Amino acid sequence: MTTPGITQAMIDAYDEYTHLTLDRRGFMEKLTKLAGSGAAAAAIMPMLAANKANAAIVDEADARLAAEDITYPGAGGEMKGYLAIPKDAATTLPAVIVIHENRGLNPHIRDVARRMALEGFVALASDFLSPLGGTPENEDQAREMFGTLDMPAAVANGEATRAFLAAHEKVNGKVGAIGFCWGGGMVNRMAVASPELGAGVAYYGSQVPADQVPQIKAPLMLHYAGLDDRINAGIEAYKSALDANGKTYELHMYDGVNHAFNNDTSAARYDKAAADLAWSRTVEFLKKHLA
Repeated sequence: MTTPGITQAMIDAYDEYTHLTLDRRGFMEKLTKLAGSGAAAAAIMPMLAANKANAAIVDEADARLAAEDITYPGAGGEMKGYLAIPKDAATTLPAVIVIHENRGLNPHIRDVARRMALEGFVALASDFLSPLGGTPENEDQAREMFGTLDMPAAVANGEATRAFLAAHEKVNGKVGAIGFCWGGGMVNRMAVASPELGAGVAYYGSQVPADQVPQIKAPLMLHYAGLDDRINAGIEAYKSALDANGKTYELHMYDGVNHAFNNDTSAARYDKAAADLAWSRTVEFLKKHLA
């Protein structure tokens, strides 16, 4: 059997599934119709889904880094996380909270933390599912857990994470945040709730209501995917509010790419050119505002 090409309709259906507006059975039924057969759908599914085997761009044992699983105080209990620190830094460094998608703290996000550490930051990939026991191995279960997560408590845990990093002996006191998908939305929420946040970078993240924008202090960098109609529907209202309130921000639209274009473990949605450009902009932005 020749595997049919992946269409935009298939990617859109997967986006519905990953954001809990379509259950797995409904998604596979839709994918089967789009692919033409159950066998073709079964062949396409792994290309749409994230592949953990492709997660490690930076080796877990990279000699340039000290990386480990840690626990630290959250707002209402213990938080879990993965901390990556450059080994040979001569001075204290700025810190970055790396906030995961709605799959939780998985191998890909751990790898992003290592990448950020190699750029000269103390990077902490926090597990925002910690109050529910932490990220499970099963990604479907993780996605369902996000539907039960207390969002105000999650935002409070984000601020607790910022405070923990600001006081870390390896950190210069300045802390930013970078988030993807669910994590991008969390960056926007943290910018409202955390006046001491040094900078925020949101990749295809949901926006906060316009009436909350006046509370934002941190400079923001907002990355959006041109084909991401669901998230992009909120851009204009957010942009108008940011402009009206004189906020410092950069907004970058990457035409012709999909939601999650930065996730290099998902073959169908990853776009290397957009991901590389967004990453270079992100690193420059964080270095500028956290130095």
